[in-house]
Amino acid sequence: MQEYLALEDQFATMEAKHPEFPRGTRYLPPSGRESSNTLVWECDFDTLEQAQQALAFLMADDRHEDLFRQQSKYILGTYTEIYKPYNA
Repeated sequence: MQEYLALEDQFATMEAKHPEFPRGTRYLPPSGRESSNTLVWECDFDTLEQAQQALAFLMADDRHEDLFRQQSKYILGTYTEIYKPYNA
């Protein structure tokens, strides 16, 4: 976990330095679906299209891909959840 989070810190530094990267919040869940060795990255977008554009950007950006290749050896699985606000 320590090596994984050290790489995640590099992602956060990259986001802070480059305005083209989406700004996310990182969480380490003490409980949940995958409560151990889990990192949640959360980002708000105004539209589904903006979320898809951000994902496409991250998949195509070499800086992000290089870090992800290093980090991927620690990853057992990933999934994406998309929520929309519910205003009752």
